[in-house]
Amino acid sequence: MTQAVEMEEALTREPTADAAAADRTERLAPKVLGGIAVLTGVAVWAYASTLAELVATWDSVPDYSHGYLVVPVALFFLWARRASYPGFSSGLAWPGLALIGLSFVMRWVAARYWLEQIDGWSILVWIAGVVWLFGGFRLLWWSLPSIGFLWFMIPWPYRVEHALSLPLQRLATNLSCWTLQILGQPALAEGNTLLLGEHQLEVEQACSGLRIFVGIIALAFVYVVLARRSWWENVLILLSVVPVALVANLTRIVVTGLLYQHVSGEAARRFSHDVSGWLMIPLAAGLFALFLWYLDRLLPEVEAVDLRTVARKMRS
Repeated sequence: MTQAVEMEEALTREPTADAAAADRTERLAPKVLGGIAVLTGVAVWAYASTLAELVATWDSVPDYSHGYLVVPVALFFLWARRASYPGFSSGLAWPGLALIGLSFVMRWVAARYWLEQIDGWSILVWIAGVVWLFGGFRLLWWSLPSIGFLWFMIPWPYRVEHALSLPLQRLATNLSCWTLQILGQPALAEGNTLLLGEHQLEVEQACSGLRIFVGIIALAFVYVVLARRSWWENVLILLSVVPVALVANLTRIVVTGLLYQHVSGEAARRFSHDVSGWLMIPLAAGLFALFLWYLDRLLPEVEAVDLRTVARKMRS
């Protein structure tokens, strides 16, 4: 009888403790939401010019026209991973102030040395700091994929773009020249120019493949976050970005060269400047899907079998 009473008291104490924790969280929620609302309002006011410059870049620079899609995809990550949502911590996590302070320092450096990209990157640091401050480290860790994906909406520094574009431009020229020669075309590479019979095809910086490269990195990032494969499979998927982007860009240049040689210069220019811009990302996405299909066939999932369970079933 005494044990029954003790068990009943224990059962009544447990929901009481849970109810108390839930009550503390409920009381904290208005304060948390109020603090986030205030900081968000201040951030929108402080970053108004930065956000306007980002939108202007998305409108005017084709390589960053995907910027409009970044925030919706980042929010989709949160929804897709809602089953593992850890909730807010019971109190403020003061280390988050360090990240908020770092974002202020980044803004000062950006304004002092005219480094617009650092100003854009500080937005990500500020968001991480606010999430850490009000939600705790577990919530920050859970939301990191979404925060990290926002990096794709920030333009790269010109020096980085230039440093990457030049070798990609030269590699695209040489690979397309070799491919055209294999196809029996009279192709010769001189610098970043393809001599194709009587035609000259300039492989400009815009044809280096950097745009496709960034797009496939973003696509691979999305897949890695949502698919939840093993870490080494994720490494293989991320490494596949390089050959996929190269093959897609190579296809564009080779098709343009074939149009110059066998159709007309007008058709080649129309394809290079109008059609290929719309086709290359879907082509690269298709190549990426083909790699994932091959990876699934190469590494099929193996169901773990408990031998003791099998033995018991056989005996029965």
